[in-house]
Amino acid sequence: MTRANLDKQPHEVAAMFDDVAAKYDLTNEVLSLGQARFWRRAVAEAVAAGPGQLVLDLGAGTGTSSLPFQEAGAQVVPCDFSIGMLAEGKRRHPELALTAGDATRLPFADDSFDAVTISFALRNVQETEAALREMLRVTKPGGKVVICEFSTPTWSPFRTVYTEYLMRALPPVATRVSSNPDAYVYLAESIRAWPDQAELAAKLQRAGWQKVAWRNLTGGVVALHRGFKAA
Repeated sequence: MTRANLDKQPHEVAAMFDDVAAKYDLTNEVLSLGQARFWRRAVAEAVAAGPGQLVLDLGAGTGTSSLPFQEAGAQVVPCDFSIGMLAEGKRRHPELALTAGDATRLPFADDSFDAVTISFALRNVQETEAALREMLRVTKPGGKVVICEFSTPTWSPFRTVYTEYLMRALPPVATRVSSNPDAYVYLAESIRAWPDQAELAAKLQRAGWQKVAWRNLTGGVVALHRGFKAA
């Protein structure tokens, strides 16, 4: 079994997700206390894709996050760099155009997509701002990015409880439901080390995104960031 470290070497991160692919979606539902579906719905509403639009879903894993865009009538390209996750996704959703790709070197032409989205995967990319620039490159002028990522709870007492849950409760729970519990130790550490809402917004602006804004979900446990490419 493989676990990555916070230096986020791509081959280690990919191998770690290969290990957890089979039970990844189930584990997320358990560890999020059922909130994962609510967060996915919020992403779909923020992207607001419709018929005739092309959406790039980065870090799509098994493709679960891509289904709402398909159901809305948009064409969606799920993209991930874990071959194990893509193989599991192809087994479950053979109709999806699952594609292998690195977020910092996307295999797509400039100005290709109406929207780019990434959920709970940006913090696993070694070079965050390089990925944000690549997302900008492949987005059409006037298009948008929507990022859903774990963030910093806004209420200080809850923030303390949440941190304790991440580092103490999450690994034992993962031991019961995941095929690679050590991977969730890394995930807890990566959440704790991730920038807060304002810092991620600043990274988006430095990468060239405009009209950057965010809103908190579940008290800031998760934040949705949005930006637009200049028309």
